[in-house]
Amino acid sequence: EMSVTEMFSNIQEYLSADQDVREDIRKVVQVLEQTAREILTVLQSVHQPSGFKDIPSKCLKARELFCTVRNHLGDLKTKFPAEQYYRFHEHWRFVLQRVTFLAAFVVYLEGETLVTREEVAGILGIEVDREKGFHLDIEDYLSGILTLASELSRLAVNSVTAGDYTRPLRISHFINELDSGFRLLNLKNDPLRKRYDGLKYDVKKIEEVVYDLSIRGLAKEQEGASTGDQ
Repeated sequence: EMSVTEMFSNIQEYLSADQDVREDIRKVVQVLEQTAREILTVLQSVHQPSGFKDIPSKCLKARELFCTVRNHLGDLKTKFPAEQYYRFHEHWRFVLQRVTFLAAFVVYLEGETLVTREEVAGILGIEVDREKGFHLDIEDYLSGILTLASELSRLAVNSVTAGDYTRPLRISHFINELDSGFRLLNLKNDPLRKRYDGLKYDVKKIEEVVYDLSIRGLAKEQEGASTGDQ
């Protein structure tokens, strides 16, 4: 029969092992966060008038940095048993949402399309299906997409400053489609619901930009010019 002391020393061993795993995970997450900051810095420059002309090279630079993200995530997978993903999920959830947003932003800047969950998983070198191991949780994907929406509302405002009057119209169309998509979802996750509430403000902010352009007669002018060019 095990004594109470033995029982508790076994529990202590278990707790120590758990703490070690968490410590290992935290170390990898820190370097991941650092790389995410580097990618963000590269992409933030598109908000400057000068950065507008240079979007393709910024995207290439970001794509290079995603190789580093893949390596870090490959390292992270080795730090805990695959079936315990959700036990440690809170350690990397935030940074995974962050890099999902960054991948979505790159894909948007490259072709003005919405990145799929499969594409993000491909960019990050992780799985889509939880059965296959380290994967992109669907709620983390959605959270990253909501961050993209607020980034694009900022881009719409800065486009006008940079003298690009058609981009806000395209952003507006994209965000409205996104908003319609989110309306189809019955979101039970509280943090995600709160984030989704923010989408309404992004939609409103972009509508104001577009409205302002149409009042000033700039939206139509540019539209006419672009159709004339084709």
